[in-house]
Amino acid sequence: MEALRVEGLSKDFGGVHALSNVSFSVEVGERLAIIGPNGAGKTTLFNLLNGQLLPTAGWIQFFGQDITTMPTHRRAHLGQGRSFQIISLFLNLTVLDNTLITLHGTKRSRFQMFRPINRYEHLLTRAQEMLTSVALWEKKDEFVKNISYGEQRRLEIALTAASEPKLLLLDEPSSGLTAAEGVDIVTMIRNLGTDITVVVVAHDMDLVFGVADRIMVLHYGQLIADGTPEQIQADSRVKEIYMGIEEGTGNARAS
Repeated sequence: MEALRVEGLSKDFGGVHALSNVSFSVEVGERLAIIGPNGAGKTTLFNLLNGQLLPTAGWIQFFGQDITTMPTHRRAHLGQGRSFQIISLFLNLTVLDNTLITLHGTKRSRFQMFRPINRYEHLLTRAQEMLTSVALWEKKDEFVKNISYGEQRRLEIALTAASEPKLLLLDEPSSGLTAAEGVDIVTMIRNLGTDITVVVVAHDMDLVFGVADRIMVLHYGQLIADGTPEQIQADSRVKEIYMGIEEGTGNARAS
């Protein structure tokens, strides 16, 4: 079953073609990574998928429903969750407060509204389970601004997943993290339920090859490759254009 289908998606900014005729689909439970050098169109595509931008041409379907021009809040109600490259938490609230605010708005929590006596206890139990799963329960009473950037990133992704999305959109989830913190993010994404479809935009190849079932490569706004991690690693055009690997040498130049 398709969670997402994109057909002929294009975006122009004045005379600049940021994205040109991109088409693909994502199956339920699939982990898709979108990669490409700077200026490839990754962020433009991400913002078209989440509703921050509207396309010049083409359309987007989410579980069979046309969402091409749908605003972001309506996409969220349908089950889109998103985490941006820039942290979007309440920095002056505690880790626990951030968690309770998020859980308060989930479908499971709204069901509890008819049981007010048990509501806070229910939310607190869920918060403890969630924060324990990402090794942050011991930091529950700390202000978010005082925990490390890696911990903030773990918290944000965990909270986005806790909103019970059908589709989770992640923009550079390991940006600014140490190698060890990046491993934590890989583990988090791997541990997400198979009912959650994940689309991640990333430069971090360790993360990409650590979580992706499938990889798409953009270059100058065009989709130049789409396949399994093994197929992408073996693709000569990807090696030449994106990864900077010369055939036969095995040497990579950073991009």
